[in-house]
Amino acid sequence: MIGRDMSTGSGTSGKGVYDVVVVGLGAMGSAALYQLARRGARVLGIDRFRPPHTFGSSHGDSRITRQAIGEGAVYTPLVLRANQIWEELEARTGEALLYRIGALVFGNPGSGAPMHKRTDFLARTMSVAVEFGIPHELLTGSSLRERFPQFRFADDDVGYFEPGGGYLRPERCVEAQLRVAEALGADVRFDTVVSGIEPTGDGDTVVRTAKGTVRARRVVLSAGPWAVDFLSPSCLEHVGVYRQVVAWFRPKGVFAEHEPARMPVFIRQPSPGEIPVYGLPAIDANGVKVASEQHVTRCRPEASSPVVEPAEREGLLRAGRQALRLTDECTRAISCLYTVTSDGHFVIDWHPELPGTLLVSPCSGHGFKHSAAIGELAAQLTLDEAPALDISAFALSRFGA
Repeated sequence: MIGRDMSTGSGTSGKGVYDVVVVGLGAMGSAALYQLARRGARVLGIDRFRPPHTFGSSHGDSRITRQAIGEGAVYTPLVLRANQIWEELEARTGEALLYRIGALVFGNPGSGAPMHKRTDFLARTMSVAVEFGIPHELLTGSSLRERFPQFRFADDDVGYFEPGGGYLRPERCVEAQLRVAEALGADVRFDTVVSGIEPTGDGDTVVRTAKGTVRARRVVLSAGPWAVDFLSPSCLEHVGVYRQVVAWFRPKGVFAEHEPARMPVFIRQPSPGEIPVYGLPAIDANGVKVASEQHVTRCRPEASSPVVEPAEREGLLRAGRQALRLTDECTRAISCLYTVTSDGHFVIDWHPELPGTLLVSPCSGHGFKHSAAIGELAAQLTLDEAPALDISAFALSRFGA
């Protein structure tokens, strides 16, 4: 059963020193805990809540996954490895986690408007697909409309369709990794707030909580928006926490045409002055999922409201109608938190002021599909294995930190 509360347990040595303590057990932390436990490490995972939960970035029933990554070619090896891990985990647990229903990215490739902080998102997606040999189709005009009648297309829109894209079930992914990690001997402590991470001076690190302290040789800091409490002012200049909202709307027309068997996940690159929009088909009776992004108003995680206001739902409806034919009926709406760097890229690097602590956040609102591979990298780095993938693009040194 997930959630054993233990001062020391099967994962500790005789001196009570863990090989690794993982702080934060959402997307990245649960993946790291699973990969560390797979390697036989003495590992403890700590979370201030009881994951999977609705207070961070790893909820909402579904997350888009793609193979050709418009945020940059450096991400495609991550997602390809992550997909392998999801499939291995499915075989191990019997859980359905990854659904390859196809992904459609469309818009004007030369619009110049940003999506995930990339003004050339669609063009870059197409370029990365060619670079990595990702199976895909390019569609325009009548062929685009005939193939995907659920969407609204402008005359100059180009569509990139990737059959290997689709969606993940985030809560299932987190829960499955935690369950397997614990079965492999990992210790977990839920409802436990970490108040301090302090190097001991002899190569170990002490992790302080209200329920006591633990000692570890290495720490993985994967606390999402709460990781900012452990960053220096120079790092915080380049990191912000932003509240986002997501809503589900009933589509116009035949509902079954908007279900996963007939409709892919989608991203619409906006034209100047338009709102970015992306979403998923009607996986359940709530309807089509619509989301956008904002990188203007920052917040503190503890002060973020879970309530989606009517004006926010209206904003998402307007954004969604740029891409889809939607009714006014909003069946569900939630909020979540993105922890975003100034350049929109990840951070996977050793903490500059806490020796032995590995940062694997922020992931800037597009991290879940990569999280299984990031967890594997975190395990490799903290156990002094050579990382299997190149992560130099995610170093803090790019900020001068």
